[in-house]
Amino acid sequence: MMARAAAALLFFLAAAAAVSGAELPRFAEAPQYRNGDGCPAAAAGVCDPGLVHIAMTLDAHYLRGSMAAIYSLLKHASCPESLFFHFLAADAPPGDITDLRRAVAASFPSLRFEIYPFRAEAVAGLISASVRAALDAPLNYARNHLADLLPPCVPRAIYLDSDVLAADDVRRLWETRLPAAAVVAAPEYCHANFSRYFTPAFWSDPALGARVFAGRRRQPCYFNTGVMVIDLRRWRAGNYRRRIERWMEIQKEKRIYELGSLPPFLLVFAGEVEAVDLRWNQHGLGGDNVHGSCRPLHDGPVSLMHWSGKGKPWDRLDAGRPCSLDHTWKSYDLYIPGDGSGAASPASGPALSASW
Repeated sequence: MMARAAAALLFFLAAAAAVSGAELPRFAEAPQYRNGDGCPAAAAGVCDPGLVHIAMTLDAHYLRGSMAAIYSLLKHASCPESLFFHFLAADAPPGDITDLRRAVAASFPSLRFEIYPFRAEAVAGLISASVRAALDAPLNYARNHLADLLPPCVPRAIYLDSDVLAADDVRRLWETRLPAAAVVAAPEYCHANFSRYFTPAFWSDPALGARVFAGRRRQPCYFNTGVMVIDLRRWRAGNYRRRIERWMEIQKEKRIYELGSLPPFLLVFAGEVEAVDLRWNQHGLGGDNVHGSCRPLHDGPVSLMHWSGKGKPWDRLDAGRPCSLDHTWKSYDLYIPGDGSGAASPASGPALSASW
């Protein structure tokens, strides 16, 4: 297993080197969105208390998804100029981050954002091979370091994966109340089979298993780490990055889970998460981690769609085998093909309805 993990890390480092210095895809400029009546005054800087802080990873492989996500968040925001984006990018040669910065600024000239370099070495010795190689990318673990990378004046952040699409005003999610005992808020899925996220070795170990979750605030349930509200001050005070890393170290010794960066979060936070309405993470639209088959939306209203799983809408669209919901994502796609055909038309396309 250690050999597999090392091979996976080498693969991603080689892939990063391959795209280093390569020209990024081209993207159209998105429409400009301005604050409406009742919005806070224009922010003076990142520490302004009126800002809504959104954190995402940013890399060449998923840049197309990130651009669509940003566009959707701005389009549905009541106060788009109050959004501040914090992007975590692989600490590649300085020119790579400069290119990413240039690409984002070109499509969103008025966007408030910063890019923070993330070193793969910070997690390289902790990653174990999982069921899908893409889950082993070091940048998947950058969310563990969010509180270390963002300025100390930022009190909380909404962490979002790059394969999401907003259908509602993200400020509603930002205003989620976190009681004193909670560090993370996220939609929970208590109907899911929680035990399957860990190996039989975990559940049969008398020092682990159910004992790990004993005494928590509520029943431990599965939650998806692609949409989270995180209190960064409480995270720092509780040294939660180190708590997650300790489980990653145990995984190296005992192989207690199979699925990348999610299980360590569950081990630390399941049963302690402040529940958010399920509308904020209609996840699984990318299918499973093996086949990436089409899946419909869950019952109920939708505020945020999430193509978690193997199938990504841009890949399926390019391959000519899209799922029905991929066409909704397409209306936010700013990508301009290399031959100039089918160039993005960001002003067109249907707006999503949040059904509040």
